[in-house]
Amino acid sequence: MAHIIVVGNEKGGAGKSTVSMHVATALARLGHKVSGLDLDLRQRTFGRYIENRRDFIREAGLTLASPTLCELPDVEASTLRPGENMYDHRLSAAVAELEPDNDFILIDCPGSHTRLSQVAHSLADTLITPLNDSFIDFDLLAHIDANGEKITGPSVYSEMVWNARQLRAQAGLSAIDWVVVRNRLGAQRMVNKEKMERAIGNLSKRIGFRTAPGFNERVIFRELFPRGLTLLDLKDIGVKQLNISNIAARQELRDLIKALELPGVTADF
Repeated sequence: MAHIIVVGNEKGGAGKSTVSMHVATALARLGHKVSGLDLDLRQRTFGRYIENRRDFIREAGLTLASPTLCELPDVEASTLRPGENMYDHRLSAAVAELEPDNDFILIDCPGSHTRLSQVAHSLADTLITPLNDSFIDFDLLAHIDANGEKITGPSVYSEMVWNARQLRAQAGLSAIDWVVVRNRLGAQRMVNKEKMERAIGNLSKRIGFRTAPGFNERVIFRELFPRGLTLLDLKDIGVKQLNISNIAARQELRDLIKALELPGVTADF
């Protein structure tokens, strides 16, 4: 059975699709069979990335390991029983079809609350929540006092994850391994960064998630998107020497894959 990875965060601009692209491609390059589902049915950044990669590989005549993009199947409304939701069936049908033949299914959720996203969270074996290193983004997880010290209550997103965990427990499924990935970490030891570290550490103990380092802001990510490439592909397309920024980004990805502790995966690239 495939291990299901859900990348979720109800706030836009946190780097969900960037994380999805790199994790899915890294797993494929490590020899795993990976399929991807993009639940942002309007913007489809993750889906477009995989399509760009497929087209570039074909036109360039290259052989690069890649995740496979899958679409949600259509469901006839007449087949639904009273009260059943069509989106529940579309996602469940897609996952059921992919599970037997894949090692991993990566589901990229939209940056808003949707029924599809809600259902996807309940399917997650591993939930990755990218988070920019700021209290604006921290508010997605919990509310905090004016001094940035005391947590005053959970956010609606944390409550959704809690509900997803309850549903899995009731179904007799394993607990969700929730990993909060901290993107755009500053290099300097600033007061705000130190407060964020304390707040994240305290909250992780209260609501049960692990933390992992993510990606810094890099121009190379945007430059590679039209071709569907990652830093791991550069040598395969003829780039003989990586610059310091590219080497650092490669190490960030290696550290992230290692921190996720996915079954059967070592960050050997």
